[in-house]
This record gives sequence, C-alpha cells and structure tokens, in this order.
Amino acid sequence: MGCSSCSKSNGKPNGCQSNGGCSSGSCNRLNVHDWLVNLPIDDYESSCKIVEVSFKQGSRKEFYRNPTLQFFEKGEYVTVEGVNGFDVGEVSLSGELVRVQMKKKGVEEFNPEIKKILRRSSDRDIETFKINKDREPSVQAKSRELAIIHKLQMKISEVEIQADGKKATFFYTADDRVDFRELIKQYASEFKLKVEMRQIGIRQEAAKVGGIGSCGRELCCSTWLHDFKSVNTTAARYQNLSINQTKLSGQCGRLKCCLNYELDTYLDALQHFPDNADTFETTKGRAFLIKKDIFKNLMWYVLEGGNKHYPLTIQRVKEIKKLNAQGNKPDDLEAVEVTSSKPKEVEPQFVDVVGQISLRSLEKSDSRRRNQQRDQRVDKRGNERNLKINTDRNRNHLNTNQPKQNQQPNSGNNQPPPRKRN
Repeated sequence: MGCSSCSKSNGKPNGCQSNGGCSSGSCNRLNVHDWLVNLPIDDYESSCKIVEVSFKQGSRKEFYRNPTLQFFEKGEYVTVEGVNGFDVGEVSLSGELVRVQMKKKGVEEFNPEIKKILRRSSDRDIETFKINKDREPSVQAKSRELAIIHKLQMKISEVEIQADGKKATFFYTADDRVDFRELIKQYASEFKLKVEMRQIGIRQEAAKVGGIGSCGRELCCSTWLHDFKSVNTTAARYQNLSINQTKLSGQCGRLKCCLNYELDTYLDALQHFPDNADTFETTKGRAFLIKKDIFKNLMWYVLEGGNKHYPLTIQRVKEIKKLNAQGNKPDDLEAVEVTSSKPKEVEPQFVDVVGQISLRSLEKSDSRRRNQQRDQRVDKRGNERNLKINTDRNRNHLNTNQPKQNQQPNSGNNQPPPRKRN
C-alpha cells in the first residue's frame, strides 16, 4: 500500500524525494496513474477546474473545485471546505483524467454543489489534522462500547474525524434496520462533535479494513476495485468449480469478486458447445454430462451405473444427439484418448558402483585426516608453550624494574649514612 521509505512530514512525502509530489501515489488505495501529467496544456480556459482529493489513504475520494487555478501536485495536502469548518485531504488526481473519473461516477463538472479548495494546507492545518486523526482509534473503541451498552445489532467499522475536529462520520454495518437515535445523542455528548452515521455493505467494510487474499496479493476491493457486482454460484458452475463455500468465499464472507473476472471468457467459449446435451442414449445405457473442458473442446460423460469417464469431442456429441433424435442409439461412444501435458518423471535406474571405490583410497583419506589432526595438536601445543614463555618473561621484566621496598634513596655519593653519637 505504500513504499516503506515514505515518511510524510510537513505535508511532503520525503520518501520519493520529489519535494512535495508523490508521482507513484502508492500510499493511497484505489490509485489512478496520471499518464497525462507531463503533457503541456494548450488552453487553460478549457482545462478541467476540478481536482480529486482523497481522504484516509484513499478510502474516500471527493471532487473539489479549484477557483484559484493553482497547480497542485499529486500527493500534496490541500485544505477544502467541510461541514461548518474545513477538512484536509491529499490530491490524488488533477487534469483531464478527472473528467473521466467524474463521468464514471456520474458527477457533473459544472454542478454548483461541488465544494471548493480553500488553500494549500499550512503547517497549522496539518498539525490540527494530525491531532484529530490520532483521536480516531480511541473514539472508535469507545463508540463500539456504547453500541454494545445500547444492545444494538450493528458494528462500527471505521471512524473518520474532520480535520478541524467539529464533525465525525461513523461507518457501520448491520443486517437489519437500526434505531440509533439515542446512540447519536450519547456520541455527541461524549465526543463533543457533530455525528453522522453512514451504513456500508460488508464488501465496503472489507475494502476499508484491507488484507491479503488467498491468491497471496492484497484484496482487490482495497487496491483498485470500486464497483461491486453481484456474484452467485452460477459463475462457479460455468467455470467448472466445485461448490465449496469455504473456498469460494472471501474475507468478507461473500463470494469472491474474482469469480466474475473470467466469466465472460467462459461464456464466449461455451457458445460453441451444443445445448441440451446433458444426457443421451446409447446401447450400453444412458450417458450423463460431468463437465465441459473449454480448453480442449471436450465434453466428459459417464454411463449410468459406471464410474469411468469418457471424453467426447463436440462434433461427436452432436452426431449422437442427431442419432437419438432419429430414434437410433450408437454402439460406441468413440471416446478421445487424452494425453497429459505433464512430462513423465524418469525413474532412477540401478547403477553398479562395485569397483569404483577401493580400500586403498579409503586408507589414504584416513591417513591424511590423521596427519592433519596431529599437525593441529602440535601447533596448538607450540602456541601454548610460546604463550607461557612470553608471560614469564613479562613477569620477570616487571619484577626487575620495580624498586625494592624499605630502600632509602641515595643523595648522589656512595657514602654510608652518618653514625649517631651517644
């Protein structure tokens, strides 16, 4: 979801070293690559005056009008209009591609209800923004406790506080209708801000939480997928997948969105297969369709009361259906022999190694090893002996240089000390 070296401070992403503009935009979810950013603009009057701003690392994106005609780089913090205040967001897209995104989401470019960009975010705006963002985890934990106290069948998925701290949006999921009028009053008195409750689906909740799918990659809903289409088990049947709820369900508990990715390809390939070919009659009994292989254009059948599978070509199935329509039954199915594309493993053959290793070579290696061990022991003893000799020499040298105790110093002449008189 973002480069590990990117540490944002003062509104500038320092990781990419582009002085305030993150060209990759990898810190945001649902990022769109602006491939027109380096192209010059011919007519500034007809250029798009709308900027796409992302909030909470791309989990929410809104369009804002740019009345000052300033150029905002991607990844730059801007202060926009909020509810009875201001909010701080990050520029995710600007230029002509914004018109494409607005058309995709059904937003009119000249709609007067589109809010405006106030200014480029100052240090004070960013400081206030970070202080209120740090409150979100504690507010979310407290809001869940209050919902449990009121015994409401709902789950608070995410809390988003406005940059100025005057409003908070609580995203929740619920199966049935929830009466949270008393809960809103307690939220307002507890957190001292304006409360907005917004219900989301369980797929949107998984997109906000994020995670790793069974494929080993980040969830599609939290990286690039924003249109959630309905998925049913028919898509799995068309693709010859086993109806296993555990394997077909994603982290949201619903069927995986990726079941629809290749569905159109399977439907186009299945158009060449004959219809109403689930069963047909033969002299050996009735044959039932097991599966369709669109890659090899084969249809697999099994006879009634048997376990053997017979792969038939599409042309052969059409011929058998034509014979059944005429009241005839074929004697032979003319099954195709399917060869596996996987290469066969070569079994290791027996190798006779008698005579390749002699006792003389083993004896030479043993004697060489014994000589090496003996040399190592001799070197070790020699090192210990030299270390002991050096230690004794140092000790004797220190003893000779140290002055003797109770020895009076000489005055310079070698005369004996004077005698005392009685």
